[in-house]
Amino acid sequence: MAGFIPQNAVVWAELPVSDMARAKAFYSAVVGNELKDQEGGPNPMSIFVAKESESIGGNIYPGNPAPRGTGPTVHLAVDSVDAAMERVRANGGEVVSPVIELPAGRFAYCLDPDGNSIGVFSA
Repeated sequence: MAGFIPQNAVVWAELPVSDMARAKAFYSAVVGNELKDQEGGPNPMSIFVAKESESIGGNIYPGNPAPRGTGPTVHLAVDSVDAAMERVRANGGEVVSPVIELPAGRFAYCLDPDGNSIGVFSA
């Protein structure tokens, strides 16, 4: 059956956080660049910066995170998985897996300070 096939299967990702300032500092440290505050949506939000404005993106917003480690996992691009794992630990998060090697790169599962499941990925 042929149907609608989008250019990207995922449009964007949102991470609910209990403390925007803490989360913005955490994610800025982990990904190695400042999140950008954005207005105009239904909630305040800070977006992850990408080179291309048309790339798949994501944001954090004030909300109610799922119980620790139970929500979906959002994988974030980083310069170095090992360095990002150290930044996760240094900024109140938790690394919950060893580095996992894939043909496309490597990643590790982590939890942010709210317990959101994230992956840190480097090609």
